[in-house]
Amino acid sequence: MLVLSRHKDESIMVGDNVEIMIVGIRRNEIQLGINAPKSVPVYRKEVYGRICREKRAGAASICPRIAGVPARWP
Repeated sequence: MLVLSRHKDESIMVGDNVEIMIVGIRRNEIQLGINAPKSVPVYRKEVYGRICREKRAGAASICPRIAGVPARWP
């Protein structure tokens, strides 16, 4: 895992076309702005896990395992 330090209004680039900017910082919470092409889906991790779980339950489609998201949620 790459760990970076950024201040408000600073950003990082993921590849050539995804920018992640620090929009706000409050107590122990940060707000991120993500600028990505419409062809690149962007989900919160828990939502992505739910989508993968539903795909596994339906068709034979398999999403990659992602750390911290169990294959079976309660």
